[in-house]
Amino acid sequence: MPLEPEAKRINPSGCMPDAKGIKMFENFENLQKIGKDNVDVALKSFGAASKGIQAIASEVADFQKKSFEEGSAALEKLFGAKTLDKAFEAQTEYYKAAYEGFVSKATKIGEIYADIAKESYKPFEGAVVKATKQ
Repeated sequence: MPLEPEAKRINPSGCMPDAKGIKMFENFENLQKIGKDNVDVALKSFGAASKGIQAIASEVADFQKKSFEEGSAALEKLFGAKTLDKAFEAQTEYYKAAYEGFVSKATKIGEIYADIAKESYKPFEGAVVKATKQ
């Protein structure tokens, strides 16, 4: 089978693509590159968010474990109290410690959320800079 001329392989009409056709292919290639870059940016952002959510889950699990242990110890202390004053004192100590622990963990989790937002946005900063330069 004889080889077809270059023009017929490119375009069945026998014409070579004109400048508009070549430009269209170049635009399509640029569009593909932009799409790939956007997917890469999104994956980096999701990765940062995932790490942050894992950190939050770890903090919550630690808080729950610590809270349960402190609650159990406070209950034992409450049942071991010989007088009503000692029982109220044990209960007050537990509530104070529980509140301080909660505020401390809530603050730490809030900081982690702020870090998640910062880290998730970082990949988009580069993309925005690239887009504004073009």
